[in-house]
Amino acid sequence: MEFSQPQWLYLLLVIPAYGLFVWFRRRHYPGLTFSNTKAIDQSSRGLRVYVSLLPALLRICAIALCILALARPQTRDVTQEQYAEGLDIILVLDTSTSMRAEDFKPNRFEAARDVASDFIDGRISDRIGLIVFAAKAYTQAPLTLDYQFLQSMLSEVKVGAIQDGTAIGTALATAVNRLKDTVAESKVIILLTDGQNNRGEIDPVTASEVAATLGVRIYAIGVGTYGEAPFYVDSPFGGRQRQMVPVEIDEDMLRSITDQTDGQYFRATNEQALREIYATIGELETTEIETRIYTGYEDHFNRFLLPGLILVLLEILLRTTYLRRFP
Repeated sequence: MEFSQPQWLYLLLVIPAYGLFVWFRRRHYPGLTFSNTKAIDQSSRGLRVYVSLLPALLRICAIALCILALARPQTRDVTQEQYAEGLDIILVLDTSTSMRAEDFKPNRFEAARDVASDFIDGRISDRIGLIVFAAKAYTQAPLTLDYQFLQSMLSEVKVGAIQDGTAIGTALATAVNRLKDTVAESKVIILLTDGQNNRGEIDPVTASEVAATLGVRIYAIGVGTYGEAPFYVDSPFGGRQRQMVPVEIDEDMLRSITDQTDGQYFRATNEQALREIYATIGELETTEIETRIYTGYEDHFNRFLLPGLILVLLEILLRTTYLRRFP
């Protein structure tokens, strides 16, 4: 509870002064004067003597309650509502066998999946979908606001579940197809790959031209160190063997498709850089959140005013009946 007009509370300082005035008046201005009060002093005092101060106390309490009522005590109910018109984002994740390279820890794919999971956790009111690809592209999760479901579907993605290859153009076309009929003002594709387009019937540049026509922006991330990266294979003769394989990311093509759609290309050579890239994309593609705060006030002056009036009436009743004074 708070007071809307707290300046009235300063009047409470007058109440102690009024109480002293009543006490002083009773002590120095008696109602009747006697030549000798010894007989009265020796007489027993009745109940009326002990309650004679009650009307004054009732008046003091009534004044205090009325002052509190003047200060307008009230409770405040604050309601906050958030409105956000989110984006439509499709995550396109490369699951070709080259994503098992261990220039990231534990490997490229696991690092990419962990960072994508954190990216999903950081979004608000954005519909997010997931497409995985190798030689072909599949929709792992459609656009959804159910982030728990999306995280579950992301955790089920495995390298090697799809025929090996890198069909970047097909993956982009699949993502564009998912976005073409949505009504979101901003549509985004985040493509993560570590190779070159070598499979599929659709060229990545052609897919990006379609995306640009539909107002879809593409951000591309090339993952892999420069030069060579360690890659482990299971040999039927020597067990698990380590090989160094060249990192072949078609950066010119990735820059071309992002420039075509007013997007941006990034190169990630380690997990920390990958996290920073996703953070940068998150800052570039922000969701405007409108916060509305509604404040409702309920006055409670009657909780003080009514008891104060009752005390005044009780004082008047006592003064005119039981505690009536003569003359």
